[in-house]
Amino acid sequence: MAPAPASTETWPARFSDQGSPGSRAAVSVHPETRQRPADAVAGLLASLSIFASLVGLAYRPARLIPGALFLALLAVAMSPRHQRLAAFAVGIGAACFMIGMAAAVVTDHPLF
Repeated sequence: MAPAPASTETWPARFSDQGSPGSRAAVSVHPETRQRPADAVAGLLASLSIFASLVGLAYRPARLIPGALFLALLAVAMSPRHQRLAAFAVGIGAACFMIGMAAAVVTDHPLF
């Protein structure tokens, strides 16, 4: 069996934004955006919120999950970079709250 031919696809070049207007060089990569510290904190808060929601599902939903939802909403407001993760954290927290409260009532476990 013959090996697959190497890809000869070329990417369109862009002009760099650095330097004087007449000396812009053609480049084929996008400029890297720096991650702010708030972006990293928002991602950690969203992850912590998901973890607390899942723990609250099994332990005490009325005590843990509202705090987890607060962390998720705080993560949504902090950073646009991790908004999808924070939105998932809000959704997971809401679902865990409803399921955890229903399970606690049905199984006669304490809510607080």
